[in-house]
Amino acid sequence: MAESPASRTLPLAVWAPTATTLRAVLPAGKDDGPDAWVSLTRDDAGVWHGELPADTDYLFAVDDQAPRPDPRSPRQPHGIHGPSRTFDAGAFAWTDAGWRGRDVLGGVLYEIHVGTFTPEGTLDAAIGRLDYLATLGIDTVELMPIVPFPGDRGWGYDGVSLYAVHEAYGGPAALQRFVDAAHARGLAVCLDVVYNHFGPDGNYAPVFGPYFTDKHSTPWGSAINLDDEHADGVRAFIVDNAVRWLRDFHVDALRLDAVHALVDDSPRHILAELSDAVAAFTQASGRVATLIAESDENQVTTITPTADGGRGMDGQWADDVHHALHAWLTGERFGYYVDFGSEETLAHAFEHVFVHDGTFSTFRNRTWGAPVPDDVERTRFVVFDQNHDQVGNRGLGDRPSARLAPAQVAGGAALLLLSPFTPLLFQGEEWGTQRPFLFFTDHSAELGAAVTRGRRAEFATHGWAELYGPDVTIPDPQALDTFAASRLDWDEPTSPAHAPLLGWYRTLLRLRREHLGEARQEFSTAHGTGWFSFRNGPLRVTVAAHADTTVPAAGSLVAAFGSVEQAPGAIRLICPAVAVTLE
Repeated sequence: MAESPASRTLPLAVWAPTATTLRAVLPAGKDDGPDAWVSLTRDDAGVWHGELPADTDYLFAVDDQAPRPDPRSPRQPHGIHGPSRTFDAGAFAWTDAGWRGRDVLGGVLYEIHVGTFTPEGTLDAAIGRLDYLATLGIDTVELMPIVPFPGDRGWGYDGVSLYAVHEAYGGPAALQRFVDAAHARGLAVCLDVVYNHFGPDGNYAPVFGPYFTDKHSTPWGSAINLDDEHADGVRAFIVDNAVRWLRDFHVDALRLDAVHALVDDSPRHILAELSDAVAAFTQASGRVATLIAESDENQVTTITPTADGGRGMDGQWADDVHHALHAWLTGERFGYYVDFGSEETLAHAFEHVFVHDGTFSTFRNRTWGAPVPDDVERTRFVVFDQNHDQVGNRGLGDRPSARLAPAQVAGGAALLLLSPFTPLLFQGEEWGTQRPFLFFTDHSAELGAAVTRGRRAEFATHGWAELYGPDVTIPDPQALDTFAASRLDWDEPTSPAHAPLLGWYRTLLRLRREHLGEARQEFSTAHGTGWFSFRNGPLRVTVAAHADTTVPAAGSLVAAFGSVEQAPGAIRLICPAVAVTLE
């Protein structure tokens, strides 16, 4: 007879290299007398080992200090400040034995925030929408960070207990159920992970060891210790975390947040070490795993193999493509859009990926980036016209559909989805939702007030009053209404106001599947004042976003949105409009 999960004993391991004693404290009930405790033993690497039964609550006491949650806690059922709980990751009955993973690059990604994707805001509720995503034509569901953070609601980028799953989302077992259900529908799962900082509330890692260093600074303060004394333990914490999501939760890909903030002067960069560890996992397991980095460095070394001296990421986000497309469609030129907006810049982005590829960046006030060689596969770059950053970091969290005509939105979608890159959609954009995605938090009163003040002070200097009007008020991140306003409305997709655009996205996704295969296609661009066009393999996309245009058409018109007229050898687009021809 198999051992029941409740009777299993699970290992504990916590890195505390300078501790002289370390105990696991088992909190007693209110009327149950003093806490029990279990001593752990130290190995030569400064890791303390012990074991506890499954589903046991515990804290760690370092050198008889106040007991704190486990930095590698697999579960935090009582919140970020409460006891950790052991979790038997091997108890789940997976049904995806035939799933060997998928290289998510080249497919279509769909980013969701678990808390606002459904009314319930849980991973189990999100399972109920997987059939919709599969039918839409999505290949990979990308989850914004799901590790524990303060309160119930937040973006997840200020998480702590990086080995656990936020309880308001359902905890770690719910993530296993979600991934298993996604695989049953042919969908891969990408998890957004944050290794460049810990959140400001509930970060007890420094109690255990030198997780931070003053050698470097980041926007969040002292840097994660990747190259100072005792850095090996911190590096192992990161690498083991990445492999755990792939091994214990069957996740197919990881998106690494803001890797430019992983300041590492070691001979071997942490990303290269992580990449090699994941490669070893894939070889041993026979499952494909993909690593995607968010980086603003505009350097192809991010995706250069480690054997060639690179950092070994499989893909990276390409913000310059977003900036070029967004600025061209909207006419916005403030902040980091200052160097973008022309048809020439848009063409450069689609042809060469990085706009700042060794050129001067006005926003940064310095020369930035390096060219992407022509032989680097364009599917290794993830592009988007919406994501959590580019929507949520706007003053009012407004989406392009709130300001653009539907045909302009449709044009941006065609350029995105029929491009040579790997496209990513952000929840609800495919039906043109105008519900915002705002920045929201659930901090304690004191920290929450500081976040609110800081957010409003930041946006006071970013030109939002010019865009929104002088009386604009940036929504309070702490207000429950701010979170509620960001929740998707699932009645919208079938409404007359949104169904046409959803049908357009379905058409584009079908055309991508039918005509843009895995092999690299011949690609070229053309443009004129107010219009832009590219040909990717047999498909030509022409968007008249700001002026009417007539373009030669050697093939047949296969899709159009807006006023499009076909004549012998030519197509006329009456702005705004988009046409797709098969040549």
